[in-house]
Amino acid sequence: MKSLYLMRHAKSSWSFDDLTDEQRPLNDRGRDDAPRMGQALAKRNIKIDLLLSSAAVRALTTAALVAKEIEYLPERIAVRPEIYHADVQTLLDIVRSCPDEANSVLLVGHNNTISEFADLLSPGALHEEIPTAGIVCLHLQVDRWVDANQSNTEFYFFDRPRDKRRDAE
Repeated sequence: MKSLYLMRHAKSSWSFDDLTDEQRPLNDRGRDDAPRMGQALAKRNIKIDLLLSSAAVRALTTAALVAKEIEYLPERIAVRPEIYHADVQTLLDIVRSCPDEANSVLLVGHNNTISEFADLLSPGALHEEIPTAGIVCLHLQVDRWVDANQSNTEFYFFDRPRDKRRDAE
């Protein structure tokens, strides 16, 4: 069995007119939510074998903040620039190309594609788009990532940062 964690990058800032979309940083809420979501993964005793991230600053920062909380070395984050403009098929191709020795993969990407991808693999399970810093976990009944598809994937959980903020209060 393989576990796939799909995470939308944390909330980004729109305060810098001179930056490109790819250069936008996280805002204060994003800098709080990303580690909080990493802590939620750690509380579930989740160990990530491979962390993939878009090259966009907001996604890579999210990945690094989560990595710290789950004791994943930030320098091991695999930056995949194609995640930034990916469509659902591209994300599926990326997942299918993961090394089979990695049993748990966390992919940090962007909406709308990350939500559409979660829906593709677990149709009807979400009932909403993934919010910023949200994480969906899917279990795949496969030994090899190349075999990943809708028919062998089960929805496992959906963690939202608003729920984790409430838990912290």
